Amino acid sequence: MTADNSPQSSEAARLLAGPALDLAAAVREGQVSATAVAQAALARIETLDPVLNAFTDVTRERALAEAGALDAARAAGAPLGPLAGVPFAVKNLFDLKGLPTRAGSKINRDRPPAARDATLVERMKASGAVCLGGLNMGEYAYDFTGENLHDGNSRNPHNHGHMSGGSSGGSGAAVGGKLVPLSLGSDTNGSIRVPSSFCGIFGLKPTYGRLSRARSFPFVASLDHLGPFARHVGDLAAAYDALLGLDADDPGQADKPFAPTLPGLDAPGGLRVAVLGGWFARQGTPQAYAAVARAAAALGATATVELPEVERARAAAYIISMTEGAALHAGRLRTRPAEFDPAVRERLLAGSVLPAAAVARAQVFRRWFRERALELFADWDVLIAPATPVPAPRSGQATFVLDGREMLVRPNIGIYTQPISFIGLPVAAAPVPTGDELPIAVQLIAAPWREEAALRAARVLERAGVAYAPEPAA
Repeated sequence: MTADNSPQSSEAARLLAGPALDLAAAVREGQVSATAVAQAALARIETLDPVLNAFTDVTRERALAEAGALDAARAAGAPLGPLAGVPFAVKNLFDLKGLPTRAGSKINRDRPPAARDATLVERMKASGAVCLGGLNMGEYAYDFTGENLHDGNSRNPHNHGHMSGGSSGGSGAAVGGKLVPLSLGSDTNGSIRVPSSFCGIFGLKPTYGRLSRARSFPFVASLDHLGPFARHVGDLAAAYDALLGLDADDPGQADKPFAPTLPGLDAPGGLRVAVLGGWFARQGTPQAYAAVARAAAALGATATVELPEVERARAAAYIISMTEGAALHAGRLRTRPAEFDPAVRERLLAGSVLPAAAVARAQVFRRWFRERALELFADWDVLIAPATPVPAPRSGQATFVLDGREMLVRPNIGIYTQPISFIGLPVAAAPVPTGDELPIAVQLIAAPWREEAALRAARVLERAGVAYAPEPAA
């Protein structure tokens, strides 16, 4: 791609480095064209993605066509949406029209191209956002690292020798590395919050059932959530608001009231905030605890509360993930086992032989654990916990030391996220840099359907200068 040094190109590049909402306002006001923004983003991807490996599919022609349509609409006097001209990309388990939905796998590349975008992609487009492509991910979303045997590892934007986090690693790296201002990912056991922590960005895992999952490739139907990533809280809220709405194509979506969250981000009135102790105050590193302490101080949290039996919740989450995942992939495991990443295949095969009685006990315990969590929200609006026990490990690192014990990296990155996904609570991940090269995040956990509380807490931290997305490495 030939370098474009025109004023439009320079302005587009400047806006891409800042908040998405400022970029959208500039497009609506005619300060910069959507086409210039798309071209600047594509040029940045061409330059930086060979290192970050965030993208698996760059939809250049689509992006320029969508941007051109926005510019034509503006020239005709039509109003543009709240995310007008904002580039975004999606984890490659979302259907993108014209592409096979690979879900991080080798096997899925044989699927026919998607005939239609996923509902959430359609909603981003309806808001004016411009789709630049599909993003790298862990195979079939069964991953915490951002490593992929088939497409290569997505890399941490702050140190390219470290993990981006999974399974939405490309989504985290693309936003953390400023390739796009917004991205979409999925979270089954922590796959939005872990990349947010490792890549130093904001992420939102909404309440289970809040957003449509239509035309996205599943992992564990009873645990899967979809949600956005951004570098700024206002952008995160705007993206979430764009995704809201009931969808007849997703019969599993919850029919619950919803309202836009962006207008209320700075609403007066305090939040009742406590710190989660017990399990969430053990096994982490000093960086994880320092981030929680800084967030607690900024939010005025003076109390520490505990959830009972968190370790059992994590074990039950593993049982449900393994068995539902194994059932989903049973046919592929029988007919094409050699084409799986061996690490993913072995976990799925293990799930296929777990006894039904264990699954039944896990589901019973799940209901009990959810009730205990809801009791806490009678007194508190937001609970703070670490997002990950450590900053991003090195790529390929097999073990780390937690609480004086050497433990496997892959299954233990999610020790703080899995118990929360297990009961479907909404969580905003907020990056709280602690002075080290690699960032780390906290979880801001709210009651079901209270995404606005989690986002308001993140906004308080951002306004206080406690939570922010650090600049990526050169």
